[in-house]
Amino acid sequence: MDAYTGFAKVYDLFMEDVPYGQWCDRVAELLREQGVAEGLVLDIGCGTGRLTRLLADKGYDMIGVDMSGEMLEAAMEENQDGSILYLQQDMREFELYGTVRAIVSICDSMNYLMEYEELVQVLSLADNYLDPGGVFLFDMNTPYKYRELLGEQTIAENREEGSFIWENYFDEEEQVNQYDLTLFVREEDDRYRKYEETHFQRAYEVDEVKKAIREAGLKLVAVYDGWTKDAPRKDSERLSFVVREIKKIL
Repeated sequence: MDAYTGFAKVYDLFMEDVPYGQWCDRVAELLREQGVAEGLVLDIGCGTGRLTRLLADKGYDMIGVDMSGEMLEAAMEENQDGSILYLQQDMREFELYGTVRAIVSICDSMNYLMEYEELVQVLSLADNYLDPGGVFLFDMNTPYKYRELLGEQTIAENREEGSFIWENYFDEEEQVNQYDLTLFVREEDDRYRKYEETHFQRAYEVDEVKKAIREAGLKLVAVYDGWTKDAPRKDSERLSFVVREIKKIL
């Protein structure tokens, strides 16, 4: 899971087409539907903190957790007032000082869990750190997306601030997508520095995720097509899951 080093420098630039605002509106709507209109919310895999800041603007007290120190450095640059607590932790082993009302994880961070047991572990940790009846919202890329849209595809983009080449390879048998990322990032002296990273994500079938949720002791509330109100389709590229803590409720 060691990634997002050089990419952290230009992550927000190359991800500017991601509709964080729309996703945040939907996340906040789902939180309110589940009775979480305020309070402490944890953002797992927060990256540069785009969603974390947007949820803070909606009145939530935010904690951001990410494994990449470089991504958190970028997040901290936008956190001058210190209103958001950022922690550098592996999502598979995250620790908090207490419970939170809700946990969120967007932009397929959960797909970085390469083993089914790791998925169960993160869900179990979420169960442990949620308030009674607390809610966990997360999304995952679908096997359809990896197989039909990303697999064996090369994506490239050239800009003045930097360029990247993103090569994808999907192993159908292992259900693992490998991203080979080559970056050329402009430094302060206007020279370009080359970075190379390899990312791995695993595709999970819906039934696998549902089983993991049950095994972790959580209750599945709903599954949606991406961050919409629509039901999942065969060609859904992203699914969002709404789950609740149920064991602490008297």
